[in-house]
Amino acid sequence: MLDVLKLRKDFPILKREVNGKPLVYLDNAATSQTPQQVIDVITAYYQNYNANIHRGVHALSQEATDKYEQARIKIQKHFNAAKSHEIIFTSGTTHSINIVANGFSSLIKKGDEILVSAMEHHSNIVPWQMLCERTGAELKVIPMNQDGELLMDVYSELLTNQTKLVFCNHISNALGTINPIEEIIEKAHTVGAAVLIDGAQAAPHLVADVQKLDVDFYTVSAHKVCGPTGVGMLFGKEEWLNKLPPYQGGGEMIAEVTFEKTTYADLPHKFEAGTPNICGGIAFGAALDYMNGIGFDAIASCEHELLEYATQKLLQIEGLKIYGTAKEKTSVISFNIEGIHPYDIGSILDKLGIAVRTGHHCAQPIMDFYKIPGTVRASFSFYNTLDEVNVLVEGVKRAKMMLS
Repeated sequence: MLDVLKLRKDFPILKREVNGKPLVYLDNAATSQTPQQVIDVITAYYQNYNANIHRGVHALSQEATDKYEQARIKIQKHFNAAKSHEIIFTSGTTHSINIVANGFSSLIKKGDEILVSAMEHHSNIVPWQMLCERTGAELKVIPMNQDGELLMDVYSELLTNQTKLVFCNHISNALGTINPIEEIIEKAHTVGAAVLIDGAQAAPHLVADVQKLDVDFYTVSAHKVCGPTGVGMLFGKEEWLNKLPPYQGGGEMIAEVTFEKTTYADLPHKFEAGTPNICGGIAFGAALDYMNGIGFDAIASCEHELLEYATQKLLQIEGLKIYGTAKEKTSVISFNIEGIHPYDIGSILDKLGIAVRTGHHCAQPIMDFYKIPGTVRASFSFYNTLDEVNVLVEGVKRAKMMLS
């Protein structure tokens, strides 16, 4: 069992008030909070060894380079990538997906097919639509049911020899559904298709073993796992990363430049043009250290208890409906109250110091499927408490009373 009250002391922001009320932060699916241990790493970088990496012979540059590359190795080991150069530092999941989408522009042709799931974040829809517009490939959608589960029998039927790419989130940011990515990957590989898994929402809750999954690409944003914003990673199998052309041109990603011809650097630098978010990369590694220090089994147990308790309590409110009732789901609850717009509920909760997310959560096709404008989304992390769930429930009751 986690000592949640002790862990909460690691997070300075949880001590603040909002509108005169203690902050109840339940927007973890949008971004997690940052512990003092990671904040200290960020501060130490700028105070002690702020310098550009890979280029300098002076002490600060070498120290920054060492810590940045050590962070890459931490990320490699966390996700069990075979080689450290299979980890590409990016600005986040969206950047990572666009690297792959851009790279496949030279590998996809008219008549090829690309599959995405019906519960994707916009960042895992729009790049593939753009790719199809450029190449003439066809985008097909793996449908889902009312519980927010993918129809895997339909997925099997959609797979053909023309299928070149399959994209799916590991966990839905809008519904909390944990998708059966092992089956998705295995079936895609039987027709020779590559698979990208968007792991942004999964990374805070579980550890993905990319070798065991046999996934071709896996993406994560650091700010979902107690790290800073503006940094993330793309895992890609070496064979695929070597096939893809660079996404951007500039410094660091080159081996030799002349006005006649440029040759590209080896992995991972081929995809890391320009000065990177050095501090962010180092802090990303520190955030994974922090999470692993707690233990993902303990985190999962704590969050499951929060999910079960909150689900039970919220469903006691008359007129409240939860969207996303998959058998396998994580600590996300999307809900509405009949006759009340989710934005109005969220606004009242904010006045009570309760931070939730309202709207379509960058997953508008899901909302169109349910024929709703959006939902109220409460998303829980290991530093949340059952008492905070009670505050949420009372807040929702008050909002309903005021808006009915």
